[in-house]
Amino acid sequence: MGCCLRYLLLLMLSFPAVVSNGQVFTSVEMPDSIWTKMQGCSYPQGCEVPRSDLRYLELSYVDFEGHEHLGQMVCNRHIADDLLYIFRRLYEASYPIASMRLIDDYGADDARSMAANNTSCFCYRRVAGSTALSKHSRGMAVDVNPLYNPCVYVRSGRVLPPEGRAYAHGRDRRKDIPGKIDTADLCYRLFVSRGFRWGGSWRSLKDYQHFEK
Repeated sequence: MGCCLRYLLLLMLSFPAVVSNGQVFTSVEMPDSIWTKMQGCSYPQGCEVPRSDLRYLELSYVDFEGHEHLGQMVCNRHIADDLLYIFRRLYEASYPIASMRLIDDYGADDARSMAANNTSCFCYRRVAGSTALSKHSRGMAVDVNPLYNPCVYVRSGRVLPPEGRAYAHGRDRRKDIPGKIDTADLCYRLFVSRGFRWGGSWRSLKDYQHFEK
């Protein structure tokens, strides 16, 4: 089944699971069902990352309305424990996450995932506007609430996703941005404490959503 057709089916059938009794924070080797779902989408033909390097996570999270959900994420095995620790602490603090679905639910289209404010990790793809592989390609980067924390190119003013332009400028002074990541934010502090680098501290672009190792 092609990636686009799979995306349409998943769009109709896939919704965040609601957590009704207890929190879940698990990391396992790639299940066959998830691995099959990724083929031709986030894991395209020619992907050089071995299956054994990836882990499938299920993570409880709280959305911006205070509802609890069970999220899904694929990451590199080297950061799996870090992410379990970080997202458990975020959950315990009721830190809001808008969505946490596999990027395959969006046809492995980063633009669609970001526009949906979806927090995600692994996707084998190039850096936007470049031939270089993204850290996401090895499952070593996480984008958190990307609509509210967009990527801003300093010189051109380009904003990714474009839908996040309202949250892109004057961030240092603004208090009206929901889930704003800055150096005082809990999400920032947790990721940095585990050795991640924050894209919001870069010079040529400010990738406020992005944490990588």
